[in-house]
Amino acid sequence: MLTAMTPRAVIDLDALIGNYRFLQQKAAPAAVGAAVKANAYGLGMIPVARALRQAGCQTFFTANAEEAVALREAIKEATLVSLHGFARAEAQQAIASQITPMINSLESLAAWAALAREKETRLEAMIHLDTGMNRLGLSPQEQNHLAENPALLQGVRVTAWVSHLACADDVTSPMTPQQLEKMKTILKRLPPAPVSLCNSAGVFWGADYLFDLARTGLALYGGNPTPHLLNPMHPVLEIRAPIVQVRSVDAAMTVGYGASYSVPRLGRVATLAMGYADGYHRALSNKGSVMIGGHLAPIVGRISMDLITVDVSVVPESSLSIGADATLIGAHRPIDVVAAEAQTIAYEIMTSLGPRITREYSLRPTNG
Repeated sequence: MLTAMTPRAVIDLDALIGNYRFLQQKAAPAAVGAAVKANAYGLGMIPVARALRQAGCQTFFTANAEEAVALREAIKEATLVSLHGFARAEAQQAIASQITPMINSLESLAAWAALAREKETRLEAMIHLDTGMNRLGLSPQEQNHLAENPALLQGVRVTAWVSHLACADDVTSPMTPQQLEKMKTILKRLPPAPVSLCNSAGVFWGADYLFDLARTGLALYGGNPTPHLLNPMHPVLEIRAPIVQVRSVDAAMTVGYGASYSVPRLGRVATLAMGYADGYHRALSNKGSVMIGGHLAPIVGRISMDLITVDVSVVPESSLSIGADATLIGAHRPIDVVAAEAQTIAYEIMTSLGPRITREYSLRPTNG
């Protein structure tokens, strides 16, 4: 049987569930929802959502209606929210699939309310109130207009007033408490409904920020929601790539495009079947290390489209067979460390994982 020469993402669903339960305990009595947009941050929307639903999660957030409708096929009894709302052309399918739109403007609210009147029913929606991100959501002027004209909500059942924290991962920023005060101020003028303000990092700001529903993402998947502290979350993602070739090198040689790495001494270099086409960023060239057979092997040379080269001079030959695994992201080198080395964020590393990467899921069987 041939060994597949392709990289693998191993997703620990037990760790995912553990992270959800930890966040649920941290946020109580607020509920905890899950952001599964962008294919659950690259980890696989359907298996991730199914595991979280089995653990008790009742609200899932997708970027758009297409993602939400696809998720509805797998998750029958849960609230699915399209953060971008949806266009008129998508409305019938979204309503049939019981998708809740996030309303981001008075124009969208008017269209949704008109559709409710047309169908002679009330349609559910969450309404986004911008408190400082200046990206999506009703502007302060629109919020004031809505507060002064509550009839605009006729036909719409508001299931949550929502805002989004811009700087919650920075405990020194004054913006998070400022956003909280803005949210409290406008809520006093709007009809009562549940409230959602916190993202993953916001959960750790305390009870004043939690309200009724937290929308978690990065922390569920093992990223650190509190960069100023040790990561309280369990790692969920491990990236492995097989060895394609091992060769001997000496001090007269260089490795990879641009000859950016010069071999300092007699040794060995292994080539791994993974590259920037798979989401392992070129910015990680000559940075960090992989784990092979319990031994660290530094990444040397430029990362190319399909291949990575590593110095395996200290790795025993018994661990260097063709097809043997090298772990690029895992216990020895967490996702946040890799992101920092690439001068980016964990979100980008995870969502960059390409289609050639096989996603494998581990979940311990439950008794009964």
